[in-house]
Amino acid sequence: MLAEKEFLLEEIKERLASAQGVILTRYQNMPANLNAAFRAELLKAGSKFFGLKKRMFMKAMQEQMPYELQELEGHVGVVLVQEDFVSAAKAVLAFQKSNGEMLSVLGGIFEGKKCTSQEVKEISDLPSLDVMRAQIIGTLIAPMTHTLSTVQAMLASIIYCADNKVKKENVT
Repeated sequence: MLAEKEFLLEEIKERLASAQGVILTRYQNMPANLNAAFRAELLKAGSKFFGLKKRMFMKAMQEQMPYELQELEGHVGVVLVQEDFVSAAKAVLAFQKSNGEMLSVLGGIFEGKKCTSQEVKEISDLPSLDVMRAQIIGTLIAPMTHTLSTVQAMLASIIYCADNKVKKENVT
């Protein structure tokens, strides 16, 4: 290999190693402005999109997760997930839905395991990390809120009873 290709290969390996997940896509006939819009959406989701040559990608992935050449058809695009895999998968599938055949998901790597395109779709149906955190906090807070409202009702009834007793004494 040429020194430039080896340098590129090392850079790709470093990026793959630092990513929390990978979504593999096939893209074709994507205009530059649409590609830029797609990259902007992925940046909002904490991910980056790169177009790579298949052989270079396969060499970089050999150590982590081997892919066969026949699995990777067309131009290969790699989404490197830096933050939340679910949000990135949602962004990729939303783009795929709105733009048809320009982009399709081939698979991915989620939590160190190879995923099919169907599994990536199922992962994208999960709530995002922020929504799940809110649901967990809501579940933890609900019993405390119920207990607090019960205690407040009891205190209010004591005050109500004392107020009625004072009114009765004042009447007589």
